[in-house]
Amino acid sequence: MSSGPYILVVDDEPDICDQVKEILEDEAYEVTTAATAAQAREARRARRPDLILLDIWMPDMDGISLLKEWSEGDHLPCPVIVMSGHGTVETAVEATRLGAYDFLEKPMSLNKLLLTVKRALEADQLARENQGLRRLRPIAEPIGKSEVVQRLRTQVLRIAQHDTPVLIFGEPGTGKEIYARFLHHHSPRRNGPFIDVGVGSIARENSTLELFGSEQGDKIHYGRLEQASGGTLFLDELADMDQEAQARLAGALENGSFLRIGGKEPVQVNVRIVAATHRDLEQQVAEGRFREDLYYQLNVVPIRLPPLRAHVEDVPELLNYYVNYFVDQENLLYRHFMTAAQNRLRNYPWPGNIRELKNLVQRLLILGTEEEISLEEVEAAISSVPALKSRDSAPVPLDLPLREAREQFERSYLLQQFKDCDGNVARLAERVGMERTNLYRKLRALGIDPKKVIDGE
Repeated sequence: MSSGPYILVVDDEPDICDQVKEILEDEAYEVTTAATAAQAREARRARRPDLILLDIWMPDMDGISLLKEWSEGDHLPCPVIVMSGHGTVETAVEATRLGAYDFLEKPMSLNKLLLTVKRALEADQLARENQGLRRLRPIAEPIGKSEVVQRLRTQVLRIAQHDTPVLIFGEPGTGKEIYARFLHHHSPRRNGPFIDVGVGSIARENSTLELFGSEQGDKIHYGRLEQASGGTLFLDELADMDQEAQARLAGALENGSFLRIGGKEPVQVNVRIVAATHRDLEQQVAEGRFREDLYYQLNVVPIRLPPLRAHVEDVPELLNYYVNYFVDQENLLYRHFMTAAQNRLRNYPWPGNIRELKNLVQRLLILGTEEEISLEEVEAAISSVPALKSRDSAPVPLDLPLREAREQFERSYLLQQFKDCDGNVARLAERVGMERTNLYRKLRALGIDPKKVIDGE
């Protein structure tokens, strides 16, 4: 389970160490102490601190030299507050230059100590959140009053209270990160970090390093797993994880610890894993592309997100939300959708789901000048995206990433072939050259229900 922020106190005076430790623990912080630079190095190797309180004078090395050592290469991995009873202006300036958050003189005011610690942790959390945003900040919670969204919200709120891994399934653009953040925000780990890792965006040769970190001598690089300690690690596009990283993650979940690259001593894991995918992981396992043990470790509590076409009654509310969002975030001119325009979009198939709706709103606000968004504008916006079209199927936009475009084409292709085979799965399997078991998995992964196709839905 999660705990308060983890603080390392480095001071060779036992009375000060004990007093600071007691005060911080009374404020729900988790505290470890070290009396020497060697002990501080070992404590930092064993576990990534959220904050370090560092004394200047120690028997084996001065604090400034240790701070300089830690700041090289990977920069300081967490806020450092320097303490000294013999401080000078030059010492304070040097500590700040090396990246220290603040400099406190002894004897310290306990109120000032607690306030400085609180502000340092808040500043670090804000900096990590800003650094972690690869795109515009997502919405804070699922939008929609439809029965399907309300049922999902209730399910996620219930799951959030249990510290188990979660696997979120859904088509591209259905809001998997939104639900992951919503789950984290309502969990006991809400005060811990939320670290978002787009697995597909990490080069395969770097994925193990990014996730598990490395150590070489006294130089330590903390991976995303440790950065998320006490909080939630969100692994988006899970199926893109390479085999070595899969093996290490499976071992970490099994043993509750892992080795950094180059490390010799295990590091304890204190993180909740929330993973997401739009692929059929059972098929990936059957084809040997995804580890079976990792699949079952992560698939403890599955959440399946519906495509937007399954709850189109939420389209007006989503449109309104994103209009206000872009007006606030990008200072775009406020415009509202006419009723006819909203009705047209409620009847649109939304192959790109909520992501497509968001992009459409942004495009209409940028290009339009009138206060009202008309039906004609919406029609023009929908038709302006180049697309591949098959008979009786939704268009496949050419502005999508290759993987998403391929999946949408596969869906259109199989739907059309299914109809041409009069809903006969055996004929379809023979026609497209697939074994029936794999075909069923593919249909399920693409959101195609054979019964509904047969019934003409």
